Amino acid sequence: MHLMFRTLLLFLTSRRRLRRGEKLGNWDVGRIQVRVLPTDLDFLRHMNNGVYLSIFDLGRFDLLIRNGLWDEFDRRGWYPVVSSESITFRKSLQLWQRFTVESRVVGYDDKGVFIEHRAIVDGEIYTQATVRGRFLKKSGGTVSIAELLEITGPPPADITVPAWQKQWAVDVALPPTKAPAPSDW
Repeated sequence: MHLMFRTLLLFLTSRRRLRRGEKLGNWDVGRIQVRVLPTDLDFLRHMNNGVYLSIFDLGRFDLLIRNGLWDEFDRRGWYPVVSSESITFRKSLQLWQRFTVESRVVGYDDKGVFIEHRAIVDGEIYTQATVRGRFLKKSGGTVSIAELLEITGPPPADITVPAWQKQWAVDVALPPTKAPAPSDW
């Protein structure tokens, strides 16, 4: 439940930042400040591994709101979903510790958009995640990359999905939703 309050607060804060002129470009790095709360902790008293991914959701929301795409996608009846994610931990975050979530779109392939998130303390990476997402239409179906690029424009030449991320997307993919996916061990 605490993440629902954080999400609502983030939506308000990001919209206020946008009104104050803190607009982001579609390919910029977004940054939000976060503090580890008691509800973020696990039994070992550091931030629970699952909470990182929820906090990184906030980074994506901030990007979409401050670059103006959230309202445009809403107008078109599009919404984001995560299709794959992978996270690597380097150092633990402790109770009340402040950190920055950095989020950036690193590119796309034929099926999705790649976003990188980092939890940063004093300029140092504590945790890093790669997320591959896509956009669905409320009317049904998936937003194509071509439709997406009509709105966002092409990425700058220096922004490309690293080869390992492209391979990762292939390696972790499950069958399409209409195909069988039996749980055979």
